[in-house]
Amino acid sequence: MSERPDSAGPDPDDTFDEFAELVEEETRRDPDLAVIEAGSRTLRTQGGPPQADVPARPADPEVDKALREVEAELATRWGETKLEPSVDRIAALMDVLGEPQRSYPSIHITGTNGKTSTARMIEALLGAFDLRTGRYTSPHVQSVTERISLDGAPVSAERFIETYQDVKPYVEMVDSAQEYRLSFFEVLTGMAYAAFADAPVDVAVVEVGMGGTWDATNVIDAGVAVVTPIDLDHTDRLGTTPAEIATEKAGIVKQDATVIMAKQPVDAAQVLLKKAVEVGATVAREGLEFGVLDRQVAVGGQLMTLRGLGGEYTEVYLPLHGAHQAHNAAVALAAVEAFFGVGSRHARPLDIDTVRKAFASVASPGRMEVVRRSPTVVLDAAHNPAGARAAADTIGEAFQFSNLIGVVGASADKNVRELLEAFEPVFAEVVVTQNSSHRAMDADALAAIAVEVFGEERVQVEPRLPDALEAAITLAEEEGEFAGGGVLVTGSVITVGEARLLLGKG
Repeated sequence: MSERPDSAGPDPDDTFDEFAELVEEETRRDPDLAVIEAGSRTLRTQGGPPQADVPARPADPEVDKALREVEAELATRWGETKLEPSVDRIAALMDVLGEPQRSYPSIHITGTNGKTSTARMIEALLGAFDLRTGRYTSPHVQSVTERISLDGAPVSAERFIETYQDVKPYVEMVDSAQEYRLSFFEVLTGMAYAAFADAPVDVAVVEVGMGGTWDATNVIDAGVAVVTPIDLDHTDRLGTTPAEIATEKAGIVKQDATVIMAKQPVDAAQVLLKKAVEVGATVAREGLEFGVLDRQVAVGGQLMTLRGLGGEYTEVYLPLHGAHQAHNAAVALAAVEAFFGVGSRHARPLDIDTVRKAFASVASPGRMEVVRRSPTVVLDAAHNPAGARAAADTIGEAFQFSNLIGVVGASADKNVRELLEAFEPVFAEVVVTQNSSHRAMDADALAAIAVEVFGEERVQVEPRLPDALEAAITLAEEEGEFAGGGVLVTGSVITVGEARLLLGKG
């Protein structure tokens, strides 16, 4: 483990010189990227802006065929929305696999929104400090292989297939002994933990699938438990109030762990703090022990000053848009500090240059991701009211659209009315559609709610996503090429993933 705390802090003159060198380098490479808003500084890594790591289908036909066969076998199992709340099956699988999840330390992440982006930031920070990482997140944007990452990148299709074949006999053994077969998510979780042990990794960054207590990932005893903001989602399974949902999510908090807690509703915070007391965990709270001190909109993202557990981190560039991503960054930084013992064993901050380099490398596909220009098309995977409110705030802050058209395809089990209400102030018009998932809300049913929210004259129905994208782009272009038209595709991770493919990404 390589920890490089910076006890003295950066010299201001050195920081300015370094910044000037970075700007000069950007100016030589691409003058457009060197445009810096008055009063702000933009720090970038030498490699330029990060690229989203969403893998395409394998180029080798035989590998592609083998991957499709694995996907088809996984598809015969219970999907992620059909649950039997228990960790008995995954625990049995871990037992026959030799408890691979106990061969490395882990950071466990729960919450309602921001889990995947926070996981990616934690992964980037740990990697920058020379640790080998494994990351397990869900759902995927385009390829199931995205869910399992090693060293900051999704495993290859070949490795995914090999891992599945390795665990398959043990999965079948557990299936035969249990009342219900292992689910799709449980098998993938077992694959991830096995792949991390086989690598081997120095640390695993694990995002829960749903809840916490009975989530399949909760067979780890993470030394650091992260709770991103809790809001109402999956209310049919987790509860109808933030406190009830927090009760389920608090299940990842283990004996003597450190809990990194984002800002929470009061009743949710009380539940989490009570659980921490019960198990002797230490709590660090956003807004008290750590947080965002300052943020400014910058070219391609934002410039932040963060307060961590060990001190301040200034001039930190994050190539992601939105206040919510700055708060995710503060949570991620505190989690990594806690992992390194900052705030418990010592109070020294982490090396500032390493922290800056890590954050500048972060990408989060499908989260305010620009995939086309003229007109600009942005993808955001907001799928519940809280996520929609964050997306609406961000689109107004980061982009200057005079005519923004929404493309919305949502799942039938979501609070669609409140999601649409969050976007109503920022969408000039909305094109409602549906994705290919069996969970997708029928386009006509979605349109009926949209008409109530937007009015009939602002709603267009295109059941096929390709037609919806074409219609939205046409509407955005009506004011002319340079008039500030744009398109935001949102409502579901699946909708965003399919739109991403249609628009030539991956």
